[in-house]
Amino acid sequence: MKRTPSVILGLCSYTHDSSAALLVDGELVGFVEEERLSEQKHTKLYPARAVGWLLDQAKLSATDVDAVAYNFQPTRYLAESPAALRMALSPMTRDRSLARAHGFAKVALRTRRRLRVLGSQFPSARVTPVLHHRAHQLTAYAASGWDEAAVLVVDSLGERQTTTIAHGHGLQHPRVHTLEAINDPASLGYVYGAVTEHLGWRRGDEEGTVMALAALGDPARFRHLFTTAVRTTATGFRIHPGYFPTRTLTSGYPRTSRRFVAETCSERHPSEPLTDVHRDLAAALQERTEQVMVHLARRARVLTGSRRLCVGGGVATNCVSIGKIIEADIFDEVFVPPAPGDAGTAIGAALAVHVDGRSPRPVACIARHCYLGPSYEDQPLDLAPWPGLRQKTLGIETAEFLADQLAHGVIAGLFQGGVEAGPRALGNRSILASPLEPGVVERLNATVKFREPFRPFAPMVPAERAAEFFTLGQPAPYMSMASGVTDLTHERVPAIVHANGTSRLQTVTRSQNPFMHAVLTAFGRRTGIPVLINTSLNVKGKPICGTPEMALDCLANSGLDALLLEGRWITK
Repeated sequence: MKRTPSVILGLCSYTHDSSAALLVDGELVGFVEEERLSEQKHTKLYPARAVGWLLDQAKLSATDVDAVAYNFQPTRYLAESPAALRMALSPMTRDRSLARAHGFAKVALRTRRRLRVLGSQFPSARVTPVLHHRAHQLTAYAASGWDEAAVLVVDSLGERQTTTIAHGHGLQHPRVHTLEAINDPASLGYVYGAVTEHLGWRRGDEEGTVMALAALGDPARFRHLFTTAVRTTATGFRIHPGYFPTRTLTSGYPRTSRRFVAETCSERHPSEPLTDVHRDLAAALQERTEQVMVHLARRARVLTGSRRLCVGGGVATNCVSIGKIIEADIFDEVFVPPAPGDAGTAIGAALAVHVDGRSPRPVACIARHCYLGPSYEDQPLDLAPWPGLRQKTLGIETAEFLADQLAHGVIAGLFQGGVEAGPRALGNRSILASPLEPGVVERLNATVKFREPFRPFAPMVPAERAAEFFTLGQPAPYMSMASGVTDLTHERVPAIVHANGTSRLQTVTRSQNPFMHAVLTAFGRRTGIPVLINTSLNVKGKPICGTPEMALDCLANSGLDALLLEGRWITK
């Protein structure tokens, strides 16, 4: 009889956004992305630092791990090879069929080797590969804290699947049942990444920049192209290979076709200036993405009958699309977990092994938790490597002090408590600024973040005051939803409104983040507006600062005025 695993290590590794999560008797000990500790953004290396921290937290060693849950299944890749060979029968896909069959087989064998390597590192553990979309589904559903919901996962590729609709049920023992799946080459994430690359940004990293650029363009120019290239069907969508050639998983094969180039523009080099054609291309891509996402959400509603929706996968980070789903009033509430992308599948993979092991232990510390990584509250601070920095220790009125500084125009970093899960800073590794300061957006982009001038900044607001400024009509705890704004916001806080009339807001409750809620409330008392700009504590090209050393480097090498680091006020 198999022993129910007690210590389960979930891993995302060797692809991108490496991370680790640890479940002990069903309780999530922690989760962290390796980049937050290694300073290598989107690293694909084995998450050694993350694993080490988790085991230290639980006072365990590698030999204590009963099960390792990996976020891909190699056999599912192999199943695509014969299907790829059948593509040789079509003139539109013939030239890539052999390369695709070889590419998927190669990835399957490579994944098998990775599983063996993981097994050698944890001698007492059984290594279990978990279907990628199932890991996404469990992450999204378990984090919601709901006892039942529809689950929509949309990404670039998980083995063969690109889009799945599932039904989640059970609060203490979460389970998901897939009702419908769309396989590659129909991939919304693939198309968005291909156009991101075509526009001169890094695929898998800078899709958010394209989403921001879209607000400045006119989608009508390329609307017909994208309606043809990404065509909806009764049960989902399909991709026209004449515009986006079939994926091969092999280097050297472009993701956009000559026809796409002829009907749009040539590929933009990152150093080239942006023109109207680039803005219009981004706008049409974004518009079609929103339309397909709303279409998929309607399909999820029909299949599940649920009134609540969880969304996961990389495309779930497209906050404007999530906002459109909410606007469509298909569901009573929509939820996106703090880590909807691949990094978060470390949690879902561990959950899958826990649930499949029929453990009687309920799942704990996942629902509505986002500050899951390392904290440094009691660590001594040595500023010797940063001779230009000075520090002073603050007293008990730290929130009031910070609010006062922000009200007087200071742009400050905030480093407190556990590091956030996922791509958004949620008040523990943030850069904060007053949206009432003239030119604040321009200053943040130019001298603090070193990024494109058209990119907007997200606001945070106490949850109980959100309706005064935003029209979303539901909680947005993880900054994953774009919302319309009220007349008051247009009049008093225009700096937080993007060109498309929306804001990617974070609603903050006292229970979620007591300190940040206190800062917002104190800022509101001083200014009449309890809203702050919140962006991640990093500069462009660097990961969010997970350690004090990373935060101090960020202060020393950017236009930040100051850093509040665990009760210490550090200035230049």
